[in-house]
Amino acid sequence: MKASTRLFGDIDIEDDKILILENGIIGFPDMKKFTLIYDNESGNQQSIIWLQSMDEPHFAMPVLSPSLVKPDYNPMVNDDLLTPLGEFNNEDLVVLVTLKVPANAKDMTVNLKAPIIINYANKKGAQIIVENEDYPVRYPIYDILQSIKEEANK
Repeated sequence: MKASTRLFGDIDIEDDKILILENGIIGFPDMKKFTLIYDNESGNQQSIIWLQSMDEPHFAMPVLSPSLVKPDYNPMVNDDLLTPLGEFNNEDLVVLVTLKVPANAKDMTVNLKAPIIINYANKKGAQIIVENEDYPVRYPIYDILQSIKEEANK
């Protein structure tokens, strides 16, 4: 599938890389088709990933694996919320959190309250609200990312 995007220009996306989020994402219920574009060619999930809408070329949202910034992230989810994912094994699931990068990068946060869960076996996904009260909508990550960067440079 050919796609014109604001951030990445014209790109070719193989059909098996298209993800379907039947209910869209919070604030954008009409966007249903997405793909993941990695910041590096290795597809390493330990960096920023872009959730690119295939319905709206100008929409791409930065996401990342919550384990990068909160290794003990273990959200409690009502099983009914996982229905859009279809049949799945836990090893088929990928959990991503949205990243907010304001003008001042030190105020960067991720949303631990509403992760996007993708079933890679059937390419279906859903953004859900977790039950854990201790997972905020705005979890500061700048200092965590700086520590990771410093550790990698040692």
